[in-house]
Amino acid sequence: MGSGATYDAHADWYDAFMSAGTAGEYIERVHATIGELLGPGTGMCLDICCGTGAHAPALAGQGWTPVGVDLSGGQLRHAVGRLPVVRADATALPFADGSLPAAVCVLAHTDLPDYAAVLREAARVLRPGGRFVHLGVHPCFIGAFADWSGRPRIVVDERYADRSRSFAAWNPAGVRARVGAWHLPLADLLDATTAAGLRLVRTAEAGPGGVPDLFGLLAVKN
Repeated sequence: MGSGATYDAHADWYDAFMSAGTAGEYIERVHATIGELLGPGTGMCLDICCGTGAHAPALAGQGWTPVGVDLSGGQLRHAVGRLPVVRADATALPFADGSLPAAVCVLAHTDLPDYAAVLREAARVLRPGGRFVHLGVHPCFIGAFADWSGRPRIVVDERYADRSRSFAAWNPAGVRARVGAWHLPLADLLDATTAAGLRLVRTAEAGPGGVPDLFGLLAVKN
């Protein structure tokens, strides 16, 4: 959602895909998990790598005022009708230190070559005690290393250790076959969160058939 020109070429397709009935159950799970982790509140909640703004209703539904930031102008064309937005790099957020009560990054970490830098920026702009929610594809079960074609059996191979960008995907019609993904193993994700100065509060997994395809966490600024 946040990789600039990469998504510009697919912005119209992605907006339709995220709004389609085929993605409805998945998006419902995404939004339910956001609500579970973020919880109710007031004030601005920054949607980092907001893409088309598809997750703004989940933030507003908890009482927050969503504001989006993304590098993709094509994505933001769709987002402007859903929330206030600014075009900017997630590793250089245009907000003052300690100015925001909450921030989220949803389904975007695999679009970012340096997610640790994004986490540091999120921590910088949060107030002390401010909430940060990460929600993304599950780092243990979703990626070029995982074959879901034989569900409910999922086959994971040695590429789990490969942190480079890949366009390999078991579903050739999916998002990753179009825009690629940087893999971030679970330990790297958790370590980068705490190294940014965020204290882990809770985690969540969600997915169909007993194997989670989503992993999320709530952390607060120290």
